[in-house]
Amino acid sequence: MHPNALLELATELLHRVLRFDSPADSVVSAFFREHRALGARERHTLAETTYTVLRKRLLFQHLAQSGKGEMERRLALLGWQGNEGFLRAAMTDAEQQWLPKVQSVDVSALPEKLRHNLPEWLAERLQATLGDEFWPLANSLNDPAPLDLRVNTFKAKREDVQAALAAKGIDAQPTPYSPWGLRVQGKPALNKLEVFTAGDVEVQDEGSQLLALLTDAKRGEMVVDFCAGAGGKTLALGAAMRNTGRLYAFDTSGHRLAALKPRLARSGLSNVYPVQIAHERDDRIKRLAGKIDRVLVDAPCSGLGTLRRNPDLKWRQSPESVEELKAKQTAILASAARLLKPGGRLVYATCSLLPAENEEIAAAFGEAHARDFTTLDAAVALDKAHAGAAADLVTNGFVRLWPHRHATDGFFAAAWERK
Repeated sequence: MHPNALLELATELLHRVLRFDSPADSVVSAFFREHRALGARERHTLAETTYTVLRKRLLFQHLAQSGKGEMERRLALLGWQGNEGFLRAAMTDAEQQWLPKVQSVDVSALPEKLRHNLPEWLAERLQATLGDEFWPLANSLNDPAPLDLRVNTFKAKREDVQAALAAKGIDAQPTPYSPWGLRVQGKPALNKLEVFTAGDVEVQDEGSQLLALLTDAKRGEMVVDFCAGAGGKTLALGAAMRNTGRLYAFDTSGHRLAALKPRLARSGLSNVYPVQIAHERDDRIKRLAGKIDRVLVDAPCSGLGTLRRNPDLKWRQSPESVEELKAKQTAILASAARLLKPGGRLVYATCSLLPAENEEIAAAFGEAHARDFTTLDAAVALDKAHAGAAADLVTNGFVRLWPHRHATDGFFAAAWERK
């Protein structure tokens, strides 16, 4: 493709993504479907340029003010993640003079909001939570996330999968906390490898794997993944159960559950039962009340712990949306709790960084249900589930994962046992 044409496509894609009316990943996917002739290298350049602009939007918009022409084109120049020679061939003479000047600006001398690239409301909340650790977190959120894989232990062993990947030239190292995980640098094409097509591995952040470990599903049990989505944690739970018992995957979205089906087929699991529900009070949930051994509630949340992967979320969420989510999280957790039999375990989790969606929800539930539930120390539970350095993952009895500390997405989890 001619350099001018690729730069024009990057500009057009940014136009669409920066409307913030849909998730960036869905916009990028739709754009690529429109332009099927694009090669892998061109898709990589367009996607990574887009995500770099989303991560550093405030800084780039500030720097772009000194240029001329279309704003989205200037942002594409600043965030370009392709071949530099290719970019120079696409730039005008004026742009070739302008870009080095703005790239030489001392960012450390700029105002804080241009360095952390977070909306003010979010920066204030994170600073209040983390204090001196705010800047390490903010810097980590502007870096891409590594690629984590979960080995399907029902089918394969971690060392065998690691060797199979090495034979294909892919360096995969064991994750430090999850005994199921492998971490890969870069973004190698995995979907055509035998270990992937055979269901030996799934793409899953190490933090997400730890939520399944905390749930600690056993052979022969009745287990519910209450907000299953596309089923990443469902598959981890099913493998931990050794394909025995009965594992319900509940979700209100048939589209998300449909995405589970091909993954389920690859996994070799037959103990998983996807169920679309209307809401958290659905009659199909009520019929299981008091019968379930383990319930994982990976609740709908702001997703702000995934900003390395989904940087558009920081511009699409707001204090108002967080308040709406809190009401939903409270209702879902209360409904899920009714499913458990005495001695059963309840896990509440989010991929949010905010105490409002995490500690505050857990504290309110613990207080409201003190007669029926005992809070579990997550460090003890993770240690029994063979998580590495479990104590490093826990704060005040709750799992608290941070990108800058643990190299995972940001996660929270609390666990209780029914009396």
